[in-house]
Amino acid sequence: MSPHVVSILVLVAIFVVGTLWSINLGALALVACFLVGTWVFGKSTDDVLEAFPAQLFVILVGVTFLFSIAKNNGTIDWLVQWAVRAVRGHVAAIPWVMFVLSGLLVALGALSPAAIAIIAPIGIALGVRYGISPLLMGLMVVHGSAAGNFSPLGVLGVITNGIVERSHIPGSPTFLFLSNALLNLLIGIGIYVAFGGWQLLRAGRRSHEVPIAESTSDSSGGSGGTALRTKPATDTITLNRDRTITVFGMVALVVGALVFAVDIGLLALSVAVVVSMLAPASAKGALAQVSWNVVLLICGIVTYIGLLESAGTVRYLGEGIAAISAPALAALVVCFIGAVVSAFASTTGILGALIPLAVPLLATGHVGAIGLVAALSVSSSVVDASPFSTNGALVIANTPADQQAVVYRRLMVWGFGLVLIAPIVTWALLVWPGWW
Repeated sequence: MSPHVVSILVLVAIFVVGTLWSINLGALALVACFLVGTWVFGKSTDDVLEAFPAQLFVILVGVTFLFSIAKNNGTIDWLVQWAVRAVRGHVAAIPWVMFVLSGLLVALGALSPAAIAIIAPIGIALGVRYGISPLLMGLMVVHGSAAGNFSPLGVLGVITNGIVERSHIPGSPTFLFLSNALLNLLIGIGIYVAFGGWQLLRAGRRSHEVPIAESTSDSSGGSGGTALRTKPATDTITLNRDRTITVFGMVALVVGALVFAVDIGLLALSVAVVVSMLAPASAKGALAQVSWNVVLLICGIVTYIGLLESAGTVRYLGEGIAAISAPALAALVVCFIGAVVSAFASTTGILGALIPLAVPLLATGHVGAIGLVAALSVSSSVVDASPFSTNGALVIANTPADQQAVVYRRLMVWGFGLVLIAPIVTWALLVWPGWW
């Protein structure tokens, strides 16, 4: 049996064993890295651990540590209060504000994880305060950022268009951006209706009404039986010394990450340490609030997928496309490979690998280059809500601890549902008709 096939079967076994025995998937994945890497691929342990996502680890720890401090000293509550005033008290508009804001940041050049690391904690805190599902808020932030992904000014847009140009493939940056933005907008509408937004519109709640939970649903805080009473809010939160320090730190995080392109994880950790020194009472117990089980889970799975990439398993799958005689079917397979791998690993990396591999397919003349590049790009990026991607992991890490398990499971269903659906939809709209 091929080593690549063995490694894929082991990945399936990780999910089966982890689900049946309730073992942390990240721990299982790290053990699998050791066994598969050394025994199947003949790598050294140093080579195996090269795939460990150190940057993702620092992002998760740094961001959640900083926002745990902000939660401890009331800064998050102050930001929630300020944000709701900005939308004139229309609670139902809050998810769309988060969607648009994250999309604009990414479209103007911010990395998607950086935008989500800044917006998601505030958006989820707003959701907790006003009875909005953390799943709804998290998905709106993730797909809002995804809508801005392929802007001509955005990082993914610049990279993808550059790959297309270097591969001498016909391209259309405008078509790529608009098709991706429209699909994510439609997904955002579906998320809003499905996960409680419609109930917010019907209830017509405003910010002066604070929800009192009388939920008959599960702990996700979603729709389906959640009854909310409201009472007038009388508490006004003001800026004290510790909150002011924290706000300045968060402004430094935003400016450093979005304007000067400083690594979001290292910068967040640096800001958290400085705030801890200047306002030590705020940091008490904050490090314990970091979602270490989530960090282990995400980093373990990503390490295993990184091992498969370095061992050539992804390329093995891509080259298998050449054996497919029907070009249209081969294009669909390319989109599926992009979606599956990107759900666990770097969207940029998989686009960089698969677009050049699609050149022989495009050379047949039976598949439109513009449509295939757009379908592959959308399929590979729309699945970033998966809990094993940086974006999905940030949503889980900033979800209240008592709701993390439910949000994790639902993001798993959502992410892998998109893995199955997005390639088919994008292929049917952008590739099969042959218009582009």
